[in-house]
Amino acid sequence: MAKTLFDKHVDFGVRQANPFNGGPPPRLLGQSHITPTDLFFVRSHGDVPEVDADSYRLEVNGRVSRHLSLSLDEIKNNFERVAVNATLQCAGNRREELMAVQPIPHELPWGVDAISHAAWAGVRLRDVLAVAGVESEAALNLHVEFGGLDEVERLNNRFRYGGSIPLAKGLSPEVILAYEMNGEPLAPAHGFPLRTIVPGFIGARSVKWLERITVQDEPSHNYFQRKAYRLFASNARADTVNWDNGMMLGEMNVTSVICSHTEDERVGAGMIAVQGYALAGGGREIARVDVSSDGGQTWMHAELFNDTNPWAWTLWKANFELEPGRYQLVVRAMDTSANTQPQDISQVWNFKGYMNNAWHRVNVEAR
Repeated sequence: MAKTLFDKHVDFGVRQANPFNGGPPPRLLGQSHITPTDLFFVRSHGDVPEVDADSYRLEVNGRVSRHLSLSLDEIKNNFERVAVNATLQCAGNRREELMAVQPIPHELPWGVDAISHAAWAGVRLRDVLAVAGVESEAALNLHVEFGGLDEVERLNNRFRYGGSIPLAKGLSPEVILAYEMNGEPLAPAHGFPLRTIVPGFIGARSVKWLERITVQDEPSHNYFQRKAYRLFASNARADTVNWDNGMMLGEMNVTSVICSHTEDERVGAGMIAVQGYALAGGGREIARVDVSSDGGQTWMHAELFNDTNPWAWTLWKANFELEPGRYQLVVRAMDTSANTQPQDISQVWNFKGYMNNAWHRVNVEAR
């Protein structure tokens, strides 16, 4: 099969060539729990770095009793290999819908494609930190920062990408340093030779091309922690905002999306299958998915296809009998903490276009 840039699927949608960003077409999302690597979405802020695996070192420093400098072979040979199946989602997923409410300049217009699910393998972060002398008692007020090898330029400054998570999350067994994806070594666009996987958190915290781990007193001071990935009230604007007032993004919120149909699609009258994905962040699971064919006036429960993994998306399906006419398909989900999605997209609009989890709506015509 023909491939595109970075060996992606011929149907992979490139939203930006430099830096490379893109995702799979919705009709191919969720056809199986595992997203093939050539369809897995890519979110990059700078050029994909070229890394020599033989000379690669991972530095572990900061509030540790023993600084580490580990080669890739040492990471693979000295720590237990573990596998974690996890869904990653960009905080900007579904930004296009927010852009239709009000303009959001200087941000990528993601559709529903900035999400994918993979089988990751590597070593537990907590195992590496244990060798560095970090104990669980330290997790109460510390943070762990990840530094990448990718260089970016913002505000006339050039620096490397970075971000952090609370150490308490970092010591959880699902957080790993991954060197495999879907049974193969990481591809360059996905963080070769090593990346973090932080299930349940926004994708920005799963730092690629990992160079450095630092245990520290505060969250990362990197631009992408302190400014870029923050959530602001709907009345805030880029030219007047107080950046310190924004909420640092961490756990994902509950969301659901229709993948089987696109806006203004024409379908054959009769029985149609509406399909998509749902995701609950923070280790919660999807409890229910409701689907409507009349704009949310009446609902039916969708059939759920879940592998009972709290870090995985849930795939769902609902069948409707449609007479000729126009219909608005709508989906909403509820997680195991009874969190649900807001009905009105204006409730979640923000000038960065993050965390859109309003009811997902798709208008179709049956003929």
